[in-house]
Amino acid sequence: MGYLYRMFGNVSAKGMENMTKTAIVYYSAGGTNYRLAKWAEEGAKAAGAEVKVLKIPETAPQSAIDANEGWKAHAQATKNVPEVTPEDLEWAEAIIFSVPTRFGNIASQVQSFIDTVGGLWAEGKLANKAVSAMSSAQNPHGGQEATILSLYTTMYHWGAIVAAPGYTDPVIFSAGGNPYGTSVTVGQDGKMVEDEAAIKAAVAHQAKRTVSVANALKNLE
Repeated sequence: MGYLYRMFGNVSAKGMENMTKTAIVYYSAGGTNYRLAKWAEEGAKAAGAEVKVLKIPETAPQSAIDANEGWKAHAQATKNVPEVTPEDLEWAEAIIFSVPTRFGNIASQVQSFIDTVGGLWAEGKLANKAVSAMSSAQNPHGGQEATILSLYTTMYHWGAIVAAPGYTDPVIFSAGGNPYGTSVTVGQDGKMVEDEAAIKAAVAHQAKRTVSVANALKNLE
């Protein structure tokens, strides 16, 4: 089997020699990106990965959280989810991010965490990891793609290998056709506008593909 095929072709878990360490890192105020992260966890585990689901630490003041019932409820519901640390990224061989858009860019909480991993970057400990990203916004053209691409810019600086889903499976089209990463639109009621079954399938495919790329990279060592 050729190198390019092993890197970007069939994402079946068959042939994986060991469990790929996978960190699924999310930030979520209302719960959407947490759901995407949990679906990614299912997909990664189905691909034979060892998975950690980790939340990005909150930096907003408690008063702001308490003033929003949905935000407050989600924070309480996920209080036991461990917070991500730079050491988790060093541990991981595959990293999947799920983050909301803020004016076409990543949320400040996400940037604050990224700014803490400069030491790992300087030591080359983030290079050659397989990375992928997902996003959400309240409008169909609210910046989902721009947010994912903005996050990938950081990954390029790390020397990581971006494992975008592209158009490698029909589920990508069913979920809206974003080749950079699964993205969703969330209405004012907090529910996804897109068909959730299609989104879940696309997330699973993206997670399996990311694990497959990480596994291929390990086999090249």
